[in-house]
Amino acid sequence: MLSTLARTQLDPLTLLHRGKVRDVYALTNYEILIVATDRLSAFDVVLPDPIPGKGEILTQMSNFWFAKTAHIVPNHLSTRSVRDALPRGADVSAYERRTVVAKRLKPLPVEAIARGYLIGSGWKDYQATGQVGGIKLKSGLRLAEQLDEPIFTPSTKAKVGDHDENIGFDQLVDTIGAHLAEQVREATLSIYRFAQHHAAEHGVIIADTKLEFGLDQDGKLLVMDEMLTPDSSRYWPADTYKVGISPPSYDKQFVRDYLETLDWNKTAPGPRIPAGVIEATRGKYLEALKRLTGIELD
Repeated sequence: MLSTLARTQLDPLTLLHRGKVRDVYALTNYEILIVATDRLSAFDVVLPDPIPGKGEILTQMSNFWFAKTAHIVPNHLSTRSVRDALPRGADVSAYERRTVVAKRLKPLPVEAIARGYLIGSGWKDYQATGQVGGIKLKSGLRLAEQLDEPIFTPSTKAKVGDHDENIGFDQLVDTIGAHLAEQVREATLSIYRFAQHHAAEHGVIIADTKLEFGLDQDGKLLVMDEMLTPDSSRYWPADTYKVGISPPSYDKQFVRDYLETLDWNKTAPGPRIPAGVIEATRGKYLEALKRLTGIELD
């Protein structure tokens, strides 16, 4: 059975960071413990109701993709087992499937986004300017239409409660330097294209995805945090995809669509989520996991 965990406390480990979803603890100068909770964020606001088992689903899917793409870009995973790293007295069954031991990296202060379809904030930018992330696109594109080639559109990495903002590649260069910016763009698009091909073989479209990167002590670029999960990607069933509408999805777009029906200004505190929306979202996450990886948790 999937467990529910909205907040962690792993004494005597030192909590380094409590993010929108993940709690990060110090292990050594070189390793950290990352726990994916069941917290759900939408529009960069952490909502009051968790999705049971979501952290387990996210971790198992990320680990699958980390393994699949290690030949493209190295990742943050350590070889040390979670069971060995958890403090004495911790409930191993509650943590083992939602936790990873990772290398301690210097995170880059940007979100790396690959888009293959015109949806979300990209669609809004295109309607207003004909561009996405400073990249001019051809005219006449419709909602959810596939782009001729995937594009790289970075954004700022907001603190909890703030909103990410799309930036152009030139701004990324100003932030992290030209050489590193090129590395991040190439890594992001290479991972996205690889994942697109895998997903297509399983009847799934990856409309876009968001990655995070960090540098190890030698200055080597590694992909970190999570990878190609329903929290960081838009997954669409290929058999129901249509241009001109917002396609049904396996990700938290289901929650976003519900929130858009409310009189809410998209700032904290977030509204309560009905039980039916929670259960339907959980089902979509589980279906995505099974369809893309073959893993069944429930």
